[in-house]
Amino acid sequence: MVHLHIKSFKDMRFRLFIIILSFLSVGLFAQENATIILKQADKFIGENINGITYNFLTGNVILIHDSTTFYCDSAKIDKLNNNFEAYGNIYAIMSDSLELYGDKLFYNGNTKITRVYDNVRLIDDSTTLYTDYLVYYRLLRKGVFDRGGRIVDGDNVLTSKIGEYYSALNEYHFRNNVVVNTPDYEIKSDTLIYNTVTEVVDFQGYSTLDGEEDFMFAYKGTSDTKNDITILKEHGTVQHKNQILYGDSIYYDKKIEYGYAFKNAILMDIEKEVVIEGQIVEYLKQKGYGYATDSAMAVLIDNQDSLFLHADTLKMILDSADYAEKLIAFNHVKFFREDLQGASDSLVYHVNDSIISMYQEPVLWSDENQLTSDSMKIYMTNQQMDSLVMYNSALIISQDSTNTFNQIRGRDVIGHFRDNELYQINVNGNSETIYYVRDDITHELIGLNKAVASNMKITVKDRKIVSIVYMTNPSATLYPIFEITEENKKLKGFKWLEHLRPWSKQEIFIKDSSKKSSGEHTFLDAL
Repeated sequence: MVHLHIKSFKDMRFRLFIIILSFLSVGLFAQENATIILKQADKFIGENINGITYNFLTGNVILIHDSTTFYCDSAKIDKLNNNFEAYGNIYAIMSDSLELYGDKLFYNGNTKITRVYDNVRLIDDSTTLYTDYLVYYRLLRKGVFDRGGRIVDGDNVLTSKIGEYYSALNEYHFRNNVVVNTPDYEIKSDTLIYNTVTEVVDFQGYSTLDGEEDFMFAYKGTSDTKNDITILKEHGTVQHKNQILYGDSIYYDKKIEYGYAFKNAILMDIEKEVVIEGQIVEYLKQKGYGYATDSAMAVLIDNQDSLFLHADTLKMILDSADYAEKLIAFNHVKFFREDLQGASDSLVYHVNDSIISMYQEPVLWSDENQLTSDSMKIYMTNQQMDSLVMYNSALIISQDSTNTFNQIRGRDVIGHFRDNELYQINVNGNSETIYYVRDDITHELIGLNKAVASNMKITVKDRKIVSIVYMTNPSATLYPIFEITEENKKLKGFKWLEHLRPWSKQEIFIKDSSKKSSGEHTFLDAL
């Protein structure tokens, strides 16, 4: 890639080598300085002033020093000190590709330093530097300006207060209020290097790249203006339409709308307030998704109580307008919110409908209740739980004491929430309950009530079951304490999974080593 070539090209030792070669090419180590030669002038006057002989030249003046030719309207040559001043329509051919223009010029033949004033233009092939004052060091093949300058290179225009041009390296170095205008971006930086051959911009310090659909910033980076490829380092950020990509390092290709962020990386949908993050994040606009891996976490943002979710891989699906449409999590899913926690093998969050679908051994914890089934859906309204549907072999467990558990089981279960608290449960098909009966005053255990019915309706208040209505062929048995056995203490499918429950957002990264993933992601059928 181009940026790899540029990085090697900017090795300091290689730079030094190039500069030394340029010294040799202009005779830095010559024993004597060449004399300034007058090739042409319409009028010549010699005059001695204070013991120094000056030659005053006017009309179509041409002067030569080494390999450099100077043209001007008039000039004053100091032969003793081997220098001259030139005025009017200055034109100097510094090399095969380098030309210099201005209104006034001072040249020292011993140091080979040129100072040019007013309406200055330095042209190197297709690149032109405009400034009001320029110092050009022939030995270093280096030009310096400190009164503001503008560089035009094809479609790219660069301006800054201070700048240097190294013709041997084909590079401009800029400082102070640097602005680069390309067909795609306006780049602003404090310090910047521009290569006129590769058209690559390197920038340091707080820098921004502002385009029609993209906005970027970083404290260090590279922009390949030919190929529309940008590399950002140190808090790199790319905003493309509704998405923000952040990372310690970012590779972004504007043409194919592709971004790759590495280390502490984040992809955020601004409008939908959905975030995925990990050590690696990729954004593929044309394919319509982004994903995160390596310590991946998603955040469903809510001002009151955000949901934090971890999985081995997180995938954000985008719609045609570039908004987050679905969030897919697979392998070792866990999530935490103050009022709700969960775990499963796979999960899908439908952003527009605010529906969370959980697949393969899902488990939810809401207050004191543990909920399991083959699969389940959570319906949210205004960032709060509205209802929960549990499909096939649904089981709700709450701990009555250390060794006793109240249980509700059925084919399908629908739970209704108010202010994020479960207040009603409808159990449909093959309904069963185990409920420990205790004295209202002393709370001492009286017995175990085990009941079955086709359907039932359960009312919950203050996180406690206050009533159960059994519908269609109900049957109940109350077992006194001495008749409670291990067999009648648990319903089919009972599993107490408290060891899996994340009690903080940090604990969503803790995996249960005893749980094996089948590798089958049946949730994909729902996409």
